[in-house]
Amino acid sequence: MRLLHTMLRVGDLDRSIQFYTQVLGMTLLRKTDYPGGRFTLAFIGYGEESTHTVLELTHNWDTTRYDLGTGFGHIAIGVSDAYKACEEVRRLGGKVTREPGPMKHSSTVIAFIEDPDGYKIEFIQEGTL
Repeated sequence: MRLLHTMLRVGDLDRSIQFYTQVLGMTLLRKTDYPGGRFTLAFIGYGEESTHTVLELTHNWDTTRYDLGTGFGHIAIGVSDAYKACEEVRRLGGKVTREPGPMKHSSTVIAFIEDPDGYKIEFIQEGTL
């Protein structure tokens, strides 16, 4: 068994694809419209679905925003340098919500950013775990 994907419902699919591909450097792997159900699925990631866990962005055509609720936490992405990654996110218009630095009670360097729909994304600096 392996983890295949995590699904996020998004209010503006084009805006979300732009964020994940342009700001976070992922690749749009496939995108399919389902007119009968009035939704579109877009799969994005850092590698092919056959070998990598990816994100499924679900856009329901008649919904422009979602209440994020309290159950979902965040997506984690390993980065070589959390400080530089946050600088690049800012340069590209993204929002950093927790500056890079050691995690409480640990030497692991983390940071948090937010996607256009408000989902939290944690950067974990590789080699500091």
